Amino acid sequence: MTFVESVYQGMLMTSAAEWIAVLTGVMYVILAALRSNWCWSFAIISSGIYVYLCTIGQLYIESILQCFYVGMAFFGWITWSRMQQNTEAHDEVIGQHATNQEIKTWPVKFHVINIALSGVIAFFLGFMFDQFTDQQNPYADAFTTVFSLGATFMVVRKVLENWIYWIVIDIVSIYLYHQRGYTLTAVLYFVFTVIAVVGFFAWYKKYKMQST
Repeated sequence: MTFVESVYQGMLMTSAAEWIAVLTGVMYVILAALRSNWCWSFAIISSGIYVYLCTIGQLYIESILQCFYVGMAFFGWITWSRMQQNTEAHDEVIGQHATNQEIKTWPVKFHVINIALSGVIAFFLGFMFDQFTDQQNPYADAFTTVFSLGATFMVVRKVLENWIYWIVIDIVSIYLYHQRGYTLTAVLYFVFTVIAVVGFFAWYKKYKMQST
């Protein structure tokens, strides 16, 4: 059986719950790239379903991450709503050529600290679950989980570089979900990777426009 045939067979066996989680997940990423506040409602639905799917798939660290996503989705909804209100109020005061920066960047030292700290935590978490549970792919799962925490925070704060983190995370997630038999979700993360590349350039264009 070829890889394409394997993917096709896996999609045929995909449960209704996974289909809903995938479709709402796609909507979340697309709307996030478009900076629409509605993205968070789809994130809540998708992550809520993945809490269950990851638990039965013995991806316990990922299940914890999905719980975090649900909480961050509520936080993101509130934060983006406030940002939008502040921007609209600012525009009313100084006109349509407002200089309020919506998208921001982090200095290199912030990323160095984030990568180093997240790497250490991911290794420790992977080791603990490898030794004391029946967790599958503990180190890959720990990597995607820990680095996703920081990347999600960057999305909420509209930090441009979040998309670079997501590209790497999504590539590892393709392998992780394919190994656990969630073929459709693996395909989803391939789509996420493409959208993350598009999202980066869309946000970068917006960021450059803010600077002029």
